[in-house]
Amino acid sequence: MSDYLVKSLAYDGQLRVYAVDTTETVREAQKIHDTWSTATVAFGRAITGTSLLSQSLLKKDNKMTVKIVGDGVIGTIVVDARANGDLKGYLREPHVHLPLNEEHKVDVKSAIGEKGFIEITKDLGLKIPFTGKVPLVSGELGDDFTYYMAKSEQIPSAIGVSVVSTDNLVKAAGGFMIQVLPSISDEVLSIIEKKIAEIPAISVMMANGLTPEKIIYEICGEENTQILEKKTINYRCDCSKKRFGELVSSIPNADMKLLIEQDHGAEIVCQFCKKKYFFDEDELKVLMIDR
Repeated sequence: MSDYLVKSLAYDGQLRVYAVDTTETVREAQKIHDTWSTATVAFGRAITGTSLLSQSLLKKDNKMTVKIVGDGVIGTIVVDARANGDLKGYLREPHVHLPLNEEHKVDVKSAIGEKGFIEITKDLGLKIPFTGKVPLVSGELGDDFTYYMAKSEQIPSAIGVSVVSTDNLVKAAGGFMIQVLPSISDEVLSIIEKKIAEIPAISVMMANGLTPEKIIYEICGEENTQILEKKTINYRCDCSKKRFGELVSSIPNADMKLLIEQDHGAEIVCQFCKKKYFFDEDELKVLMIDR
């Protein structure tokens, strides 16, 4: 079954609630990048958080890039997302396995780092993309995405993201996002704050087989929820030889001649999907002429 995200309204439009299952998407990312246990969880949380934000902030053909830069061993994580539900990403250091933290949980905080930032660039079809940047507040990523939404988008939110991985195998991945709308009453706000504190961890709900719909019902109650839309989520890279050819054609003449005369061609590897593209001598010569 394909991954999907559910959009809903709750309590007569006082809350906007999203929940997503990203299990297959994170599995594909783990396979492509050969991530080790801690890196898998960190990368999976970044992918899950990006899926939630993209479906909240993007429309039609819009796209966004989420860059997470910390002082931990993973370094940088980049995730691209489109409004249609497609995601792709990469991380600087995929081979990260750390001991469990004091709470016997995956030590994502140490992998990401405590100092750094989240930078999100949205291409909304305008001349200049919008970029928002906030410091990391925890390194656990759920709190960091929550802080971004409040500070950069001015949308009070609560975001939970989780990945359950054992022996480098992704068993479950998903998350939720609750957005507080201006019309919310103090009573509903108190109910939701209490419920968020009481519900099981998102990893527990996912491991117990709860679907995105049931996660929303667990938080808000089915009787209080109106499902609006379901959106398929995929790990999909849109790279092509033509696109990389445009990149190769921008190489200075002196360097291009070295590729032709000494290397007899050039190979480029897509950092998002690891697919390889080879340009032989004749193809490089054509690229030199056509630019």
